[in-house]
Amino acid sequence: MSVDHVLFIMAMAATISFAITGVLAVSERRVDFFSAVVLGVITAVGGGTIRDLILDVPVFWANDLSYIRAAVLASILTFVAQAFFSRPQVFKLILYIDGIGIALFGVAGAVKTAELGFGWPVGPLMLGVITAIGGSLIRDVLSGRKTLLMTDEVYAVPVVIGCLVTLVTLKFYPDLTSEAMIAGTVIAFSLRASAIHWSLRLPSWFTTQPHDK
Repeated sequence: MSVDHVLFIMAMAATISFAITGVLAVSERRVDFFSAVVLGVITAVGGGTIRDLILDVPVFWANDLSYIRAAVLASILTFVAQAFFSRPQVFKLILYIDGIGIALFGVAGAVKTAELGFGWPVGPLMLGVITAIGGSLIRDVLSGRKTLLMTDEVYAVPVVIGCLVTLVTLKFYPDLTSEAMIAGTVIAFSLRASAIHWSLRLPSWFTTQPHDK
């Protein structure tokens, strides 16, 4: 099995996990079937779509609709079997797969942006993060939920660190693209998995105190 084939399988697994978590995230909103599927698909492919539109390149799923098909099927299945996917053991497994997804998509997005020479070094970092969490942000805005960036969940930070490791490695060793991507993905996933396993949260640097009257 080639490396490209392994990466494609991982990307599809991540796309499916994004769609599943996307539907489960809005389940408390009691959305209808169509809305759930739309929000699931947006969660799965929204980040990469925004990235490609900003880069002014063909959207990644336009020539390979398997990503859309997988997202739609996963969203439908999740809507129908919400009780199963909401089980603690199943949901936690999905979170780990989702962690692989944000790590893989984030690093891949950063590398794609860097290879196109877009806004180095800020552009690749920003678009890497957007690739990973952009779909979730759109979903939360559309469904009226508090976005991930407004919570203390350790979600975007691992992506930022993984992308930084990848980009710094590429800066000094431009011929080691595969190695840089592997290192960044492993680091990002390890940080996210640690946060899931130990229920880690970001520190609250500021707290709102009542004013004295």
